This record gives sequence, C-alpha cells and structure tokens, in this order.
Amino acid sequence: MTFIKRILPFTIGILLLLSARAGKNQQAPKNDFTSIVGVAVNKDSLIQPASILKDPKLGFKNLFETKTLGGVTGTRLNPMAVSFVESYMAKYGKGLRGMRNWAKPYFDMIDNVLTQHGLPKELKYLAVIESGLRYNAISWAGAVGPWAFMPAAGRQYGLIVTNGYDERLDYYKSTHAAARMLTDLYLKYQDWLLVIAAYNCGPGNVDKAIRRSGSKDFWKLQYHLPTESMNHVKKFISTHYVFEGEGGITTVTKEETKDLLLNNPSTLKEEEFKTSTAYKITGRFNSSVIVKYTGIDQLTFNRYNPGFNDTIALNGTYELRLPTEKMNIFIAKRYQILEESMQLLLNPAGSNSR
Repeated sequence: MTFIKRILPFTIGILLLLSARAGKNQQAPKNDFTSIVGVAVNKDSLIQPASILKDPKLGFKNLFETKTLGGVTGTRLNPMAVSFVESYMAKYGKGLRGMRNWAKPYFDMIDNVLTQHGLPKELKYLAVIESGLRYNAISWAGAVGPWAFMPAAGRQYGLIVTNGYDERLDYYKSTHAAARMLTDLYLKYQDWLLVIAAYNCGPGNVDKAIRRSGSKDFWKLQYHLPTESMNHVKKFISTHYVFEGEGGITTVTKEETKDLLLNNPSTLKEEEFKTSTAYKITGRFNSSVIVKYTGIDQLTFNRYNPGFNDTIALNGTYELRLPTEKMNIFIAKRYQILEESMQLLLNPAGSNSR
C-alpha cells in the first residue's frame, strides 16, 4: 500500500500530461458529482436559507458543539454563516459525503503537498469547491484544473500553460502551485477567510472591500465583495463542516482565532503554570512526536500548547510549555524529536505504516 501511495502522484501526472496534450479546450464531462454538487462550472448564485426542513438544526446536531481541533478549542460556526451552511449541507451534503471514498487518494496527495508547504490540510476543501476535484474542470470565467487557475496566475506560480500543453490539469503540479499562491495570500492577509476570498476574486477586490468597509473582518466586509466570492467563502466553510463535522483554524477570522485562544476554557491553573516551563523552539516540530517522546497525553499537551501544529507550521517558532519534568525530557531529546517530526512531515504515509 505504501508503494502504491508513493507512485500515485507520478502515475496521475503521466495520465494528466497525456490528457493535456489531447486538447486543452476539452469541456469537463458531466458526471454524478457535477450534477449533485455543481461546483466551478456554472457561476455561483446566492443560496437561500433552507426551507425543506422543519427544523434544520436537527440534522446538524453537532454544528454548535465546542470541540478541540488542532489545539484550538471552541471553533463555533459564526452566526452569520448558520443559514448558509445549513442550506448548503441540506442541498449538497450527500454528494460531498459520497466523495470520501473515491477522493481519498487525491486528498492524501493534497494533504502531503500542503504539509510540505506548511499549510493547514483543511485547505484541500478549496479544491472541492473550485472543481469537485476534477482535473479537466473549466469554470465560467475560463479557470482550468482542480485548483481553477487562470492562465496568468498559473504561469505566475510556475505552471506551463501553452496551446498544446497545460500543467493546470496536473493534480500534483497544480497543487504545488496553489500552495505557493495560498502562502503568498496568507502572508498578505493573515486571515484564512480573506485568503479564500482573494483566491476567488483576486487581492485587488479584497483590498477594495477592506477600504470600503473599513474593516478586515470577513463578516463585516463580505457585502463589499463580489457576490460569487462572498458565497465562495461560505461554501468553503460549509464543505469543511460536511467533511469534518465542525470548524477549524481555516474557518474563522483572525480575530476569532485570537478569541478562541484567549478564551480557551482549558487554560492552565495557577499551580500548573508554576510547575511548568516554557522553552522557545524553532523548526517543524510535530505535537504527536513530542507526545510520543515525553509521555504526556495529547489532550494535556493541547491544553498547555493551544494551536501548536497550526502556529508552528505558519510561523516556524513556538513558545512550548510543558510540565517541568516533561520539558527536561524534551530538551534532552529535542534533536531526535525534530528529526522524526521532519520525517513525518516529508513522508506521512511512510511514518504511519511503520
């Protein structure tokens, strides 16, 4: 199975190159997923609140539960997104859930690439709403491929786009290009919802919405964005909820993320703080490897270090805090922990198969 996973991107790449040469203007064939989900091919329209359910919340009983995801507790759905998410889940949830099996090899490859770029894996759901994960998807605006690149943007991020050869159709190469673009957008906005909006309509339109609204909060500036882009962000949030059952670091604004961390109900008690030690670390450490070597359980680690994996993936540094005896173990084995963390980062499938 490990061998198959390793050769999958290469095999897909060969098939896609042959398809690209066959003709770049080939329209995406209709399939069951397209007819159910209808993403990327037709221009978006505003989804109205659900009316087919007497009580929509009955179908989404976990929608408002407070859970821990990536060390961030309390990833509640923003009230302004509730009706949209409920409607979207009612309308498209069955089709999206049907992707879980056939899309797994694609998700595994995308997860691996996003991890290499230090990006949250949840960003793979952007490819779902952009193209339904179809390599030959063509949007109403002329964007092509699983990540819906326009020709200029594709070339800007390293893809070859010519009349006879189009790397936007290549899952592996286009995912790397999308990761580079998402990284640039995050460096600009430091807010994943604005990144999703800018990916759809361009930074110029997002900057204009910020100026007109006087705010960098998506929920305040959303009506100054093109309607399609406003809905695009909500589709991303909705798709995340369908697949994950809750929100995450990429479904909240920058300010909401701060609030989640500051108002974390699992903050340390005074005695725990006194008997723990902080140590600034640099490098792509992974919480599961730290837990393995120090013997601390994952939930306790998350309480001491909220948002660890997401923060260190984006910033490269973190002020790690552990009970003093666990910190002594960490410091003694930190190089070994870092080496294994990097192996997990570069080859997650191989690490799990041991």
